[in-house]
Amino acid sequence: MKFWTIKTPGLSHLSYIVGSGGSAAVIDPRRDCLNYLEKARSEGLEITHIFETHRNEDLVSGAPQLAEWTGATVFHGPARDGNVVYAETAHEGDTFEIGDLKIRVLATPGHTDDHLAFALYDTNYPDGAVGVFTGDALFVGDVGRTDFYPGRSEEVAGLLFDSLRKILDLGDQAMIWPAHGAGSVCGSGMADREISTIGHERANNPRLQITDRERFIREKLAEHHYQPPYFRLMERLNLEGGSPPPRTARPRNLSLEAIRSGGFDHIIDIREPGAYCASHLPGSYCIPVSMLPAFAGWYVGEGESVALVASGEDALEKAVSHLVRMGLDTVAGGYTGIIPAAAAGVEMSQIPMVQTQTVQQRMSARHCDWTLLDVRALDEVTKAPMPEAVHFYAGELNERWRELDPGKSYTVMCASGMRATIAASWLSVHGIGNVDVYLGSMGAWKAAQD
Repeated sequence: MKFWTIKTPGLSHLSYIVGSGGSAAVIDPRRDCLNYLEKARSEGLEITHIFETHRNEDLVSGAPQLAEWTGATVFHGPARDGNVVYAETAHEGDTFEIGDLKIRVLATPGHTDDHLAFALYDTNYPDGAVGVFTGDALFVGDVGRTDFYPGRSEEVAGLLFDSLRKILDLGDQAMIWPAHGAGSVCGSGMADREISTIGHERANNPRLQITDRERFIREKLAEHHYQPPYFRLMERLNLEGGSPPPRTARPRNLSLEAIRSGGFDHIIDIREPGAYCASHLPGSYCIPVSMLPAFAGWYVGEGESVALVASGEDALEKAVSHLVRMGLDTVAGGYTGIIPAAAAGVEMSQIPMVQTQTVQQRMSARHCDWTLLDVRALDEVTKAPMPEAVHFYAGELNERWRELDPGKSYTVMCASGMRATIAASWLSVHGIGNVDVYLGSMGAWKAAQD
């Protein structure tokens, strides 16, 4: 048996290659899927099967492209709203042989209607499953979210409870191989590791400690998750089969004149917050390259053109890779000349950054025209509320910025200042001119209280 985990940074996506006897299966491939083919070939394996645990909401599947390259058959679960057009439908109890390995299908709805888990057996050691590809039903330290069907919330939470019991029945010896790790938008309580077993999760996973079905349903209904607008795009592309990814991840170079021409729907500065706040092109907003997977899908709509501003070519290439995996293929080019442009006297914009003392002074003064804007997620705010702050989640400011008064002043905060810079830059571009960023944000506030 040969086994590899393929990690996708940013999206915290996990996919897998498993092989035996010259054949291989790929589980949940991402859109830029050439690496699966290259790895299998380098190990003398032919990809014969592609399994998808569910229709992903946060990235475009590479299954149709990989199937075209290899001739492998894609298998996917049945769904109420239509089956995936590029896949054969797999059902509970179906089995597949990969050399000395056997894969058995478990129907595990709850996170999504079409969700499947795939139990892996080694026929040379038949006493129980080696492991199970759990998709987004069971994570290391958490279980899947169940908020994608608002009119059926109790039903799908109950379905997930039943599906988890089915996975647990595979035995404590079985390893679990989920489709996402810590940092993914598909769960909020995942452990920061990728290795676990059913036995370890049974003993330590908080959601698996709930053995009463009705209580489990109540707990799931009480959760709060965000759904970026691009999730709908991912669902559609992963039903119809998205187009192949662009051949190159490096965008064409844009001149200063081109990027200032106003011909783009978005100018996104992917440098770090400090660099952006100190000096940036008017009309650009900031999403640091590492945070594109989390926030680009909130602000960039399908088909909208994007120009990127970066400190170097490597950052541009990384940014395009992130966006392509999310189906956002409309990057027109990139610009890397902020420092030379500033040195040549080109007009730049700034966003001030303030520290705890300034925030405390503003709180004490109680100015009616100043607001401390907390853009953390709701669960963060609930656990550690900030005095006198008004809460607007950073992603939801894509629309909710209209609720703010452009005549007032705002200091934006989050946990560290990263998301605050994203939010403040978006507000600035949209006419909220008197805005600054709380440097260090909640981390600095807590340090000042110690």
